Amino acid sequence: MRVGIFLIAAGFPGREPGQVLRDTVEAVVVAEEAGFDDAWIAEHHFMSYGVCPSAVTLAGVALGRTDRIGVGTAVSVLSARHPVELAEQAAILDQVSGGRFTLGVGRGGPWTELEVFGTGLPRFERGFPESLDLLCAALGQDTVRADGEFFRFREVPMVPTARLRPVVACTSPGTVALAAGRGLPMLLGMHLDDEGKAGLLREYGEAYGAGGGARGGGCDDGNPGHRGVRGGGDLGRGEAHGDGDQGCGGAWDGGDPGHVAAVVGHVADSTREAVAELRAAMPGWLGPGLAGYVPVDGRPTPRRDIADYVDFLCRTHPVGSADLCVERIERTVNKTGLGHLILMVEGAGTRERTLETIRRLGAEVLPRVRNGKAPSPGWGTA
Repeated sequence: MRVGIFLIAAGFPGREPGQVLRDTVEAVVVAEEAGFDDAWIAEHHFMSYGVCPSAVTLAGVALGRTDRIGVGTAVSVLSARHPVELAEQAAILDQVSGGRFTLGVGRGGPWTELEVFGTGLPRFERGFPESLDLLCAALGQDTVRADGEFFRFREVPMVPTARLRPVVACTSPGTVALAAGRGLPMLLGMHLDDEGKAGLLREYGEAYGAGGGARGGGCDDGNPGHRGVRGGGDLGRGEAHGDGDQGCGGAWDGGDPGHVAAVVGHVADSTREAVAELRAAMPGWLGPGLAGYVPVDGRPTPRRDIADYVDFLCRTHPVGSADLCVERIERTVNKTGLGHLILMVEGAGTRERTLETIRRLGAEVLPRVRNGKAPSPGWGTA
């Protein structure tokens, strides 16, 4: 069982973005001291929901401040980036950290960064498969070239090279099928309850089986970005045709793909106290934060009832006493077969309470979760 923290770099009211970013790095340092396996950093643009516009940059800072803990992005928005440039940055972090970095990527949404960065709405609407294949080629091969709809360039060497497998944020059957077809692990979001997570895991198993599986081989060092990755050798020339035949930095061997799921994690002396803290703090962040998602084409977007969403998070995720947190983590593991959870620890909205939550989870929850029965592989049958 692997347990990490998930840091949105949340812009709660009254908090200055620069201080939030410094506090985010400090949270990673404290998570290492508390015994967490990894820390994952979110990326958002032009909004207060999350004030980190470059998860790979902040991950590099966090890696430089730590010695053991893994650090990942959850996620880098691939539709707003050039895949080869992102692969180069990931390769740097992989090399200088000794393999502690994991690249998580997502399709993103039809948001204003597509306009600002010039990638355009088509990259979001139909370009994600091609972008993901090119990223996989650049992360798994010594040279790469492209001849697709969105990317076309001559063969170039990847310097430095990497043998990494991205983790893919999945929120729909389409992205689940995309990840399964390439043997890539999924990152599942906080908006899902256990049944929702289990449903996407079933879809992944079905899509993988229907596609005949992915090419196998490789190692398993516990890092979802390395699992199933071949070491060394020239894997050939990458061509971004969007056909899924890129190898994705090596391939999954058919075992546990290394899926990761985000949940809210908040511990207090009593469940009543923990829930009251989040009910008091989270709406002031989520209301203006989620309103920051602005479609580039003016399309209508559904709006959540913020109070209902906070109540959902509190009754679904490990929010409560240490006993309740352990119970809910074990419930999620047993219902889904997941072996890697990352806990969003910023829900109370202050630096002090975030660091206290990390320390208390490390002392009061992690030892009990890790001493329990290991989950059985349930990615295809949960």
